[in-house]
Parts: sequence; C-alpha cells; structure tokens
Amino acid sequence: MALKTSTLPRQFKYSGLKLPDPNPKMTVEQVQQLYAATYPEIATASVSGPDASGNAMVYTFTREIGSKG
Repeated sequence: MALKTSTLPRQFKYSGLKLPDPNPKMTVEQVQQLYAATYPEIATASVSGPDASGNAMVYTFTREIGSKG
C-alpha cells in the first residue's frame, strides 16, 4: 500500500473575513504585507496558525490592541 501525500491549501482570516491565498509561493509575511494595502490594520497584526480547519490550513491575523497618546 502506497501512501499518498498532498499539501493543504492556505486560507487567511481577518476580522471575520476569509481571505484567499494570493500565491502559495509567498511567505505568510509577504501575504500580510499584500493584504495590508487593503486592510491597513493587518500591517501591525499578529499572525496565529496554521490551524487545520476542514481541508485548509488557516492563518489568522489579529489586530494589536493598543492605546493612543
């Protein structure tokens, strides 16, 4: 019996949104910078994961909470 391996696709989440993987060859940090152009809070967000969820590896961007002034 031969074992079959496969790579699970990545998925990114931010503030309840599911964000597709723009390019599987990009690092998680590169994806973060790409999405920061649309969602500026992602630039300073922390990343958790990957967590296996269904048939995908999910990374979650969590906004850093801080105080102004």
